[in-house]
Parts: sequence; C-alpha cells; structure tokens
Amino acid sequence: MNFLSPRASISNALFEGDHIVLGTTSIGDGTIIGHNVVLGYPIRSKILNLIREGKSIDFQILDKVSEGVTIGKFCIIRSDSIIYEGVKIGNNVETGHKVLIREHSVVGEGSKIGSFSVLDGIVKVGKNVSIQTGVYLPHLTIVEDNVFLGPHVRVTNDKYPPSSKLRGVTIGRGAVIGSGAILIAGIKVGEYAVVGAGAVVTKDVPPKAVVVGVPAKVIGSRDEYEERKKLWEKGA
Repeated sequence: MNFLSPRASISNALFEGDHIVLGTTSIGDGTIIGHNVVLGYPIRSKILNLIREGKSIDFQILDKVSEGVTIGKFCIIRSDSIIYEGVKIGNNVETGHKVLIREHSVVGEGSKIGSFSVLDGIVKVGKNVSIQTGVYLPHLTIVEDNVFLGPHVRVTNDKYPPSSKLRGVTIGRGAVIGSGAILIAGIKVGEYAVVGAGAVVTKDVPPKAVVVGVPAKVIGSRDEYEERKKLWEKGA
C-alpha cells in the first residue's frame, strides 16, 4: 500500500515500492526510499489519544497528527525501515534494512546505520558515524562524530531496571566500540578510546584508552592499538 501525505515536501526522491509518508515530511534531492518504508509514524501518546477518542486508526488519521520527518539529500533508507515523527536525518545518510529510529532522534550527515539496528528514544548520532548490524541505542544515548560501533553493540540507560531514573551513555568523538560490547547506563567513553569486543563497560573510559574484559579494564592506549592494527594489516 502507498500513502503520501499531501503536506509532504519531496524533491526528486526515488521510491522503490510501497511506502507510507506521513505529516510534513521533507525529503531531499537524490534520496532513495526503499520498499515498505514508513516515515513520520506518530509517537505513542498520540496513538493512545486516538484510541481513547474512539477514532479509527488509518493513515489519513495518522497523517493529521504526525509532524513528519526531515531527511536530507542523497540518503538511502532501505526496505522495511520505520522512522518516527520529529526525526532529523542529514545528507548522505544510509540505513540498512529493517532499521527503527524513534521520535526526535538526530542522525548527522554521512552516517550509516546497519540492518536491524534500533535507535529507541531520543538518540543523537553525529557525523560520519558507522553503526553496524543489530546495534541497540536507547533513549538519551549520544554518539559523537566519527564513532565506529561494531555489530550487536548494546547500550543501556537504566542501571537498576526497571527504575524511574534513566541516564544516557555518551560515546566520544572517534571512539571504537567492538562487536557485542555492553555499555552500562550513565558511563562516558572518552574521545578516541577503544572498547574491545564483548567487553562490559561499567565506568567511564578515559580518552584514547583501550579497555577489554568483564568488567572492562584499561590495557593500553589508542596509539598502541593503531600500531598493532598496522602490523595486522601488513600481515605481520
């Protein structure tokens, strides 16, 4: 099924197949929207209000209450992705398939979000961030520019769940987070730090430090990491 809001502003975008575009969504030149993508899905409170009012939930009704999304130029939003209202996506952003981005999140230009990843709440992603397959970023997460998040990285925001106190994780500019790492609520990963695969990070990571293990502990520096990477790439 296709639904394109009459309030949407679309400039030379390409739709691959069925799509739902709600509210005052804006899509920039050269952007590709994949099959079965939903843009501008309303927040939960609006859906509940419609139910309380006894209104039928159809796309015309959802369109009226949605504020839409903003998507920049030359983006690729791949099939089956759902982007909630209020999201702002910069130029040259790519998503994989079946990505979920919740309301009012921000994704900076040049960033990539891998298939099956979830931005679950208000999440801020900087420029040129690489988010691999199956990453989970909850409400209040901040990912600064040029960060790499390996497959299935999991970030948390509730240290004693379920509680009423949520604390976001901040991942500093240029940091590298290895596959399967878990970042516990409230911690900060310093700029250019490296978190090893499978690590559980329970406290702040200093800038340019390398941490591994459960719980994660410092074992070296980013400079040492880069030297080892050069040797690995040379086959030494």
